[in-house]
Amino acid sequence: MAETAEPQTQQTDDSKHAARAERRAAKLAKQIGAFAEAHGGAEGQLAHLGQAGTRIVLVGEDGGWGDLVAPSYAVAESAARKAGITVHEDFDGEFAAKVRTGPYEWSRMAGIQVGGPSNDNA
Repeated sequence: MAETAEPQTQQTDDSKHAARAERRAAKLAKQIGAFAEAHGGAEGQLAHLGQAGTRIVLVGEDGGWGDLVAPSYAVAESAARKAGITVHEDFDGEFAAKVRTGPYEWSRMAGIQVGGPSNDNA
């Protein structure tokens, strides 16, 4: 009897995990949609972060950009699909050229360079 209980427990755990992943994908899709609405549309790129999950890099039609982190690549793919955005294989070419950075980003990047301003002054 114990042998039959174990597979049922595994199925319950799997269904809970799947439901949790689906809820996370739906929440991320909503956030992606809000970003796209605020920036006249959006495109994205998915990047593995190792055990930390997957980074969803978003670039708006107006050049604004941002990112979200999904717990797995599958959840990130599902979120992007639900949000209806185009997902690029790489962050290069025309896609990367759409990104517009401002003084804040430049000062932060310069602050990590030798001789650049410190991040405290940004």
